[in-house]
Amino acid sequence: MQRKKILLAGQQNAGKSTLFNQLTGARQFVANYPGVTVDKKTGYFSDQNGDWQLIDLPGTYSLTSFSLEERVARKALREEQADVILNVMDAANINRSLHLTLQLLELELPVALALNMMDVARSEGIEIQTGKLAEKLAIPVAECIGRTGQGIERLSDTLTQAQPGAFRTSYPELEQSISDISGSLNELDITDMPAIRWLALRLLEEDQEASNWLASQIEPDQWEKLKQKVATHQAAIKTRLDSGINDYIVAQRQKTVADILSHCVEVKREDLNKKNVTERVDRVVLNRFGAPLFLIATVFVIYQCAIVYGYELTNYWWPYLASFRELVAGVLPEAGFLHDPYVRSLGLWIIDSANTLLNYIPIFLILFALIAILEDSGYMARIAFISDRLLNKFGLHGQSTLPLILGGVFAGGCAVPGIMATKGIPDNRARLATILTVPYMNCLAKIPLYTLLLGIFFVDSMSLMTFYISTFSVIAALLVAKLLTRTVLQKTETAPFVMELPRYNLPTLRSVITRSLERTWMYVRKVGTIVLAVSTVIFVLLQFPGISEDKEHIAQQRAEQAVATFDKAIRGTHYAEKFDHTNLPALVNFYTDFKRAKLNARGAEASATINSQFKARNETFMAVVAPAKGDRDARKANRALRKLSSARNAIRRDINEQRLEASLLGSLGRALEPVSQYAGFDWKINVALFSSFAARESSVATLGVLFQQDEESNQKLEQRMGESNEFAGKGAVAAVALILFFILYPPCLASVMMIKVQTGQYRWMLLSILLPTLIGFTVASIAYSTGNRLNLTGTELMSLAWFSGLALLLLIGLKDWVRKKIQPSQNIPVTNL
Repeated sequence: MQRKKILLAGQQNAGKSTLFNQLTGARQFVANYPGVTVDKKTGYFSDQNGDWQLIDLPGTYSLTSFSLEERVARKALREEQADVILNVMDAANINRSLHLTLQLLELELPVALALNMMDVARSEGIEIQTGKLAEKLAIPVAECIGRTGQGIERLSDTLTQAQPGAFRTSYPELEQSISDISGSLNELDITDMPAIRWLALRLLEEDQEASNWLASQIEPDQWEKLKQKVATHQAAIKTRLDSGINDYIVAQRQKTVADILSHCVEVKREDLNKKNVTERVDRVVLNRFGAPLFLIATVFVIYQCAIVYGYELTNYWWPYLASFRELVAGVLPEAGFLHDPYVRSLGLWIIDSANTLLNYIPIFLILFALIAILEDSGYMARIAFISDRLLNKFGLHGQSTLPLILGGVFAGGCAVPGIMATKGIPDNRARLATILTVPYMNCLAKIPLYTLLLGIFFVDSMSLMTFYISTFSVIAALLVAKLLTRTVLQKTETAPFVMELPRYNLPTLRSVITRSLERTWMYVRKVGTIVLAVSTVIFVLLQFPGISEDKEHIAQQRAEQAVATFDKAIRGTHYAEKFDHTNLPALVNFYTDFKRAKLNARGAEASATINSQFKARNETFMAVVAPAKGDRDARKANRALRKLSSARNAIRRDINEQRLEASLLGSLGRALEPVSQYAGFDWKINVALFSSFAARESSVATLGVLFQQDEESNQKLEQRMGESNEFAGKGAVAAVALILFFILYPPCLASVMMIKVQTGQYRWMLLSILLPTLIGFTVASIAYSTGNRLNLTGTELMSLAWFSGLALLLLIGLKDWVRKKIQPSQNIPVTNL
């Protein structure tokens, strides 16, 4: 039997997603509609009436072509060729919800109506006579409570009864014009023509998308003739109306809705003046003084649970990823004594890159569950309402608050979940601006470099510098957002900000878990497809062209000397004949694998299991790696093996350092030194910044390699860099320049990939790299030259930079405040629609 297609249509907060999850369960997947980043959720279910495909359309209040969601929903309704449209309606807001229903009926498609949230409607004294409503609209109607699943089984019978409705909204002042234009449309030879009456109405109200589509379907002279006829009718109508055509259409729909309500809906009078739960809660959470406190508390809970506890959970999750890495490593070719086969090196590099991204999974599971709770409960809209006034001044949106917080408004966030959280921002311009500014926040991976520099130059003023760093990142993000919305994003699609404050609801466990898993899987699937290509490119840039023959020869001599020392040490033992140049690399690899496995083991039982596994793998090697008590030869060989492994690791580290310096990235670092010196960066800082693009933490790790530790000392990196003339000689001013650059530095690899995923376009990904680089280097260069010219201390220079940024922020805010006083905003806050 052929699967029937259902389109799930409804206004926001009507419970579409809840019904979708109830019907489809785990048989669902999420993609994007072609050419846009709006989610396309598709699911499948079967019942006594057959097999069904269910597509959840974006939530929309109408079918105009004003917003992206409206255009996507309307395009799907016209082109998906669905067997039935299931219109999900919030029964407690039936007055508002019926407007969309009337527009769906005008498309002359088979429509069935699901009255959702019937429990809420009844609790508020709203009694809907379902039979009369079905008779009035001439479509099947079913009651349900999506949150609990009540009435879901009756929806299938309703779907099979759906037929193109005969109900029409009357527009007395337009009917003659609609008839005349419809007659002209009927004469056109167009395939896949939508409902004639619907199209005639769209032409009369000057719907640009409908006009463009029709113009592309017919000859230019036909379109000009039709356009002239429409214009004539519009001019005649405007002479008869006191308002515009659009306003008249809306008014007639409201009149029709009022007539339907008078026949089908009854509200108990004793409930009219009763304050519902939503109003009582809003008196607290939207209180002038209580709203900021409640928002801060909510933010703290999200941050603490998702970021802090999520990172702690990665300690339990990481061993599984490490075990997977060991499994892959066992399949790849064996490591060499000094050099690994490129297949092994590349394979492990890719696995390590993927594991870095997959390590975020516990964070995302918690984060997306909390976001689902906020969305389902109704508080997410309140967050936007509270913070929109401030963020709107700089081109952002009230719903930009959560992404910025997750990105690290408080030090320790992460840009990747912050960027993913922008999905719900309805304004495309503000959404793009948020995506491009979230990476300026203080993610956890930036903290090691800040801590390193503060520990070298700002020990006595560490608290003040930490305050400057954390707040300057927010200032920078707001200023860059303003710059973007006034330049490259100026022509990007935007929409009036219609803010709905839905009623509070109790989220269901199934809905929360389903969306958490669904969104996390999207991250794993989409990011994973990009990791392979990007990781391979970075691997090549760090590996080639390799070290010179002379350095390679020196490394080989050191290796031979270390092996000779090992041979001499085990001479006279009964192991001397068992190890030679053919199996010595295997022995060292066995020792390294064993140490790594023991470090990952948890508990005595796991440790004993590892001993058994490695003994079964090679009993002779195991006797030396873990010598038994009383076996003096084995203990002597073990000491020699440890020294050999240590010498081997030292040689390999030196080779890697030399390869890094000679690599394409290292060469690029030296090539850029004549330019980067204006910001106080030498080639080592350049290489560290390049490496931090893959992961922010690697900046400190790279510096640890470049500023080598003497074998006879045990100095920390802060001490080594502090004593280095090539770094410390430039002073605290250079450190401030580096801090400012790092605040404005382009996103890390994972964030860049997520920007591509969320925007769907490479140009925004490239802009996220190029613009911060330009701004960061300009600011760092100005700071470095200013500090040196004025002979400022590092703290004085950072203070100057901070107050300059704050002054610019206040100036822009004051300018916009004056402008908006003169020209009122078009944003439309709507409470409890």
